[in-house]
Amino acid sequence: MTPAPPAPGPPRPSSASPPGAAPRHREGERGPRVAGEAAERGTERAAQKATHDEGKAQRNGELGDRLRQVLVVGEIVDAPPLPCGGAGQWVVTPSEGVRRGTRRILEMLESLLALGGLVLLRDSVEWEGRSLLKALIKKSALCGEQVHILGCEVSEEEFREGFDSNINSRLVYHDLFRDPLNWSETGETLPGGPLEALRALCRRTHPGPVTIALDSLSWLLLHLPCTTLCQTLHTLSHQDSCRGDSSPGEQVHVLGLLHEELHGPGPLGVLSSLAQTEVTLSGAMGQASAHVLYRRPQQRPTHQTQWFSILPDFSLELQGGPPLEPQPYPDPRVPSMDPTTHLTFNLRLSKKEREAKDSLTLPFQFSSEKQQALLCPGLGQATSHIFYEPDAYDDLDQEDPDDDLDV
Repeated sequence: MTPAPPAPGPPRPSSASPPGAAPRHREGERGPRVAGEAAERGTERAAQKATHDEGKAQRNGELGDRLRQVLVVGEIVDAPPLPCGGAGQWVVTPSEGVRRGTRRILEMLESLLALGGLVLLRDSVEWEGRSLLKALIKKSALCGEQVHILGCEVSEEEFREGFDSNINSRLVYHDLFRDPLNWSETGETLPGGPLEALRALCRRTHPGPVTIALDSLSWLLLHLPCTTLCQTLHTLSHQDSCRGDSSPGEQVHVLGLLHEELHGPGPLGVLSSLAQTEVTLSGAMGQASAHVLYRRPQQRPTHQTQWFSILPDFSLELQGGPPLEPQPYPDPRVPSMDPTTHLTFNLRLSKKEREAKDSLTLPFQFSSEKQQALLCPGLGQATSHIFYEPDAYDDLDQEDPDDDLDV
């Protein structure tokens, strides 16, 4: 059987229809759909940007909260990374500046205590060092170390002034200020005097890191022989190596305050050779500076200078140093003075004096005229002869000893 022909479908547009009629019909149907999709994409992008801005503000807020919690120098902040700006540049905010300043202060204090051993603080009448000593004590106490203080120059109440209760509770104060020689015999002072107090610190049994502050080495030098004090300081600052502990957790830090104007070059040189870190305090234009000398084992000594100020709570504030003093410019209206005007001798030669100097033949100069005068005497000049009769024991040399001379 022959299959039935298919049913006729809807009529197709003929090719003779005007060009562009069908496309205009389809664009009319697609126009509203494209406009709706563009509006949806714009709304989605706006929502994503708002979410990104909200997250960025939240991260900056959390970073500011963390930095505001840094109330003491000993805390270390683990803040999230800051957002990166355009062209690969980091966006530096005020909170980031505070964080960098805190890190610099921590690096300075940690570098002074990093090597262990004796840290010598050399101060003067103009630039005192007890405030820096107390700043280092505060840093050690906040790190959880046991801190022993041998107080000799000021009372315990004056030394503890400025520390909060948390810091004072971690300090063990050995008072040698009230009765250093135990004359009152009340039992409140240390028996045996300052030397026995130092030896007692050498025999400590407390595990872990310890910081021993001596206030001051100048007082101890005035009451103890220099050799005895140096031997005790060497034993005190090398306790970890004597016990065989070399880990950073078992280090011993000895902080010694020294008034260098009270001593001669001998004691200063000996104590300087014992120190692993030496800090010399000075300053200019009202700003204090610390010139630090580090002596690392098997390395060359290194130097570093830091400008700082100490706050009332014994926290450090690093500074950029004093501005350079302007150099005075000379006034062109004021004639310059010749420094050679009032001398008793003349530093300059006239033209005739210079010609006479250049024409003068010095006695050690062997000129051609002098040579001819010696070798060819003129007429009428007396000549001399040398007659030499050798002796039997003369050691005659056949070579002419003056062969190299032009005579």
